[in-house]
Amino acid sequence: MLSVCAVLLLAATASVCSPESDTHTHQPRHDSNLEIYKRLFETKRKDQLNALKNLVELNDVNQQYKIIDIMLKGLFKVLEDSRAVLIAANMQPDDPFPLDDKIKEAYSHVVENTAFFGDVALRFPRIVHHYYDRNTEWGGLLRWGLRFCNQTGVFSGGGPSMSQELGITEKSPDFTNPYRTERDDVLHTAEAFQKLLREEQKRRRKEEKRKEMRKGPRISRSRTEL
Repeated sequence: MLSVCAVLLLAATASVCSPESDTHTHQPRHDSNLEIYKRLFETKRKDQLNALKNLVELNDVNQQYKIIDIMLKGLFKVLEDSRAVLIAANMQPDDPFPLDDKIKEAYSHVVENTAFFGDVALRFPRIVHHYYDRNTEWGGLLRWGLRFCNQTGVFSGGGPSMSQELGITEKSPDFTNPYRTERDDVLHTAEAFQKLLREEQKRRRKEEKRKEMRKGPRISRSRTEL
């Protein structure tokens, strides 16, 4: 099951590497290439949300933990590499949508992965905080990605919910994560989270043992019978 969900999520983080598009209210002229990319981006977002829906329905915190661990490491590596490409090309977020394939791929990777990370953070706040809060480099990359996205006009950076959930902006008194559950609130410490993981692993071992017992003893043939 891990491999199936991992494939779905890794596919969701891959870029559509779309053709042409860019420009927004930051630019005075209409950019048809950006408009094309916006439509492709919306399609990509649907694929990402479907992948997340599958992960939510998995309802196995141990598997979710492993999948998100792999996914976040890959996502931020792509974000870091893509930022380097855009900076080297002196690509500004409010420039016309790039036509060069390498720059275009980096541009789409930044927008799509930033958007996807926001979705993951809201739906799996405890797991994401477990990794994100301990990695200052990720925090810097995400802030850069959000600024870039906000200026492209393609994606608004996840809105106040993601920024407040991750502590990028101060939480308003009435802030609530629409996806946070009572279970997430119980897991308010790393110790509680690790305890749940251990319990889940223990439960899975017991389940595997029961399955073995149901199969019953196997009769092995002696060497003289062979």
